Amino acid sequence: MAIFKGAGVAIVTPFTEDYQVNFDKLGELIDFQIENGTDAIIICGTTGESSTLTHEEHLDCIRFAIKKTNKRVPVIAGTGSNCTETAVYLSKEAQKAGADALLLVTPYYNKATQNGLKEHFTITANSVEIPIVLYNVPSRTGCNILPETAVSLAKNVKNIVAIKEASGDISQIAKLAYLADGMLDIYSGNDDQIVPILSLGGVGVISVLSNIAPKKTHDIVENYLNGNVKQSAKLQLEAIPLAKALFSEVNPIPVKTALNMMGFQVGDLRRPLTPMEEENKEKLKKVMQEYGIL
Repeated sequence: MAIFKGAGVAIVTPFTEDYQVNFDKLGELIDFQIENGTDAIIICGTTGESSTLTHEEHLDCIRFAIKKTNKRVPVIAGTGSNCTETAVYLSKEAQKAGADALLLVTPYYNKATQNGLKEHFTITANSVEIPIVLYNVPSRTGCNILPETAVSLAKNVKNIVAIKEASGDISQIAKLAYLADGMLDIYSGNDDQIVPILSLGGVGVISVLSNIAPKKTHDIVENYLNGNVKQSAKLQLEAIPLAKALFSEVNPIPVKTALNMMGFQVGDLRRPLTPMEEENKEKLKKVMQEYGIL
């Protein structure tokens, strides 16, 4: 049984003018997502600026999301770290808070060998009992989970059940799907590859695009899973320009800018991330208008 099927949102962390977490706004965003068909809330991922949150803020965001969501959809807590002890600590606390599952990114900066990844994920997963989603995003972490490594983990660690694949390498993901043979649920980590990954047996997406277009992102997956492949592909292709614009600068700069344009007032970004360049901002605005969001 998959943790969820469909479109989960990698939700942003809104800030006040003095850069404190804006929990009122976070609650508003969670309600907006659920009301528009989002199938899961992924809190404190990359898009949530987890790397700039203190441990206390990180856990407060997780606890708040769980309470606010109130079992309406699953809550997947980002608890990965480049320090195994930290990942264990955050994971245990998220489980105590009632998270439905955990998202564990590969160790960044210090990276790891494939054997190091096996050890890191095994120790972290064995510290809790809830399901684990591995998160492979080598463009950000400099660390790639090879298909053989992911399958080995799924075979040997009972609660490692899924992977968010954001390598962008469709050949690698195809090999993963072949080797896993249904042992791992595969979620697209890239909004421009939802349909390709679904076609390889994927069950959904963990999405940045869902922050601003939750219904349409949900519909891409729902149509595919219901056999309406042509409509799913149409919606996917229509979303390509917006998905591209949302990564015209490093995530989550564009998506927070887009949410502010929509009137959500999610605040600025914590440094070292800076406001969006005006040229890119205008291009994003134009694409959002063409997509019907503005």
